Amino acid sequence: MRKLLVYLKDYRKEAILGPLFKLLEASFELMVPLVIAAMIDKGIAGHDSSQIIKMCLLLLLLTVVGFISAVTAQLFAAKAAAGFAKKVKRALFDNIQKLSFSDMDRVGTSAMITRMTSDMNQVQQGVNMTIRLLLRSPFVVFGAMVMAFTIDVRQALIFLVTIILLFAVVGAIMVWSIPRYGKIQGGLDTLLRLTRENHTGVRVIRAFGLEEQEKSNFHRHNDELMNLQKFVGGVSALMNPVTFAILNLSVAFLIYRGAIYVNAGELTQGQVVALYNYMSQILVELIKFANLVLTVTKAIASGNRVQELLELKSSMKDGEITEFADTPEHIVFSNVSMKYEGNSEESLEGIDFAVKRGEKIGVIGGTGSGKSSLINLIPRFYDVNGGSISIDGHDVREYNLEALRERIGIVPQKAVLFHGSIRDNIRWGKDDATDEEIYEALEIAQAKEVVEGKENGLDYMVAQGGKNFSGGQKQRLTIARALVRKPEILILDDSASALDYLTDRNLRDAIAGMTNPPTTFIVSQRSSAVLSCDKIIVLDNGQIAGIGTHDELLKSCGLYKEIYDSQFKKEGAV
Repeated sequence: MRKLLVYLKDYRKEAILGPLFKLLEASFELMVPLVIAAMIDKGIAGHDSSQIIKMCLLLLLLTVVGFISAVTAQLFAAKAAAGFAKKVKRALFDNIQKLSFSDMDRVGTSAMITRMTSDMNQVQQGVNMTIRLLLRSPFVVFGAMVMAFTIDVRQALIFLVTIILLFAVVGAIMVWSIPRYGKIQGGLDTLLRLTRENHTGVRVIRAFGLEEQEKSNFHRHNDELMNLQKFVGGVSALMNPVTFAILNLSVAFLIYRGAIYVNAGELTQGQVVALYNYMSQILVELIKFANLVLTVTKAIASGNRVQELLELKSSMKDGEITEFADTPEHIVFSNVSMKYEGNSEESLEGIDFAVKRGEKIGVIGGTGSGKSSLINLIPRFYDVNGGSISIDGHDVREYNLEALRERIGIVPQKAVLFHGSIRDNIRWGKDDATDEEIYEALEIAQAKEVVEGKENGLDYMVAQGGKNFSGGQKQRLTIARALVRKPEILILDDSASALDYLTDRNLRDAIAGMTNPPTTFIVSQRSSAVLSCDKIIVLDNGQIAGIGTHDELLKSCGLYKEIYDSQFKKEGAV
């Protein structure tokens, strides 16, 4: 948590002036009991109406100046806390963007979302309350004790004992609570994950009639989190009644002792009232301080989680090469093996092949055979565990990641569109693309008619997740997004699954007819999608079962022939 405070450096003025104005307000507040004591001992006891009026006017002045100081402090605190949260969120988002896919798999999407939202809100609130009350409350508490000593040392000892007991209670509860609030935030991660899974998979859940099972699972985790929150909240809630009990006992003892001293003529009535007011101020400030402690406790627990993610460095070291040669052998896989984080078995093993510039490569195989894993290694979404992948004569690990990925156009399995206009979505591929370039990419992707059929054309607004487009339309738009940058390497990861056969064929013909066509990888479950490829890679359980043209594989690869026959031969045909 402490390392996060570096993001307050641009708000030093607010972070300093906020507490100072709070201390100014507190100083005026500490003067109030003395003014009231003077009003009682001199004005009321002496029947001096002018003295009473003077003291009332002085109280009014202290109130106005204190109010102005408090509002100014609140303004500075809010500005500092909001600015701090903005900078931390920006740094957190930037760091998440630098993480490799393996790091994201390890941390989990739900944990990252919780830390960016719930945890950051807790930290922001903690910073705000700290600026406002961290110095003010102790200042008033110890200031009231000092003022009590100036009135009567014997009575002030009651203040000293009371404050020691109160801080012991607050400190003990704070030390106990911090790690448990961290567990509560961890429970929120789990709940968010379950909520996201149920939301995205609601159709599957209903299709298999598992609503009650999923409800039961969610309620179980929700109840566990609730019970933990109730337990921690119950212990933390002891702070207020315990502090009230200690303070009220102290007040009762203070008044009892004060009455004895007043009867003995050792204290005036005004002094006893002043001592009582100082004890009341301590009561109010300790209540504020107790709430501050709870807020800061949650903020520290959340801040530690945010700092943990902020300090997480990518396990993928960036290269330095930004220039690319023009070699005949464009991409070379040499004895490549790869496994995902936490898996004991290799997802890919012994992968060897070479691709010439401009070739069209088909990748086919059964579900789970490693097709997506293989093509994810080219833009270096994951690193190999063994062997190497070379592009233009250099290992991909030697290239600068940004420079590498700028030369690659990727269309993932799941078509993802973002809220905004069609133009904005296509420009994700090239941020300075002109409308002519966009329409050219749309035409190749067989998506021009989609745009022309929408009101406002390229300015038509895409709903979140592209929900106002069909599956095939979304796929064509995502293909256009990849093509607009005119990539040297184009990866189509089963990205035409929602297209009919004619549109799919037209798309492949249009890509092949491009000026300087890219080296294209077509991952598909359909044999028809890879028939015309220069080379087809057949994967089986993470290993290459065959490489060659369609005709060659029909003769030499039993798995490919089986896939082809299952899709093209009619049932009962020999």
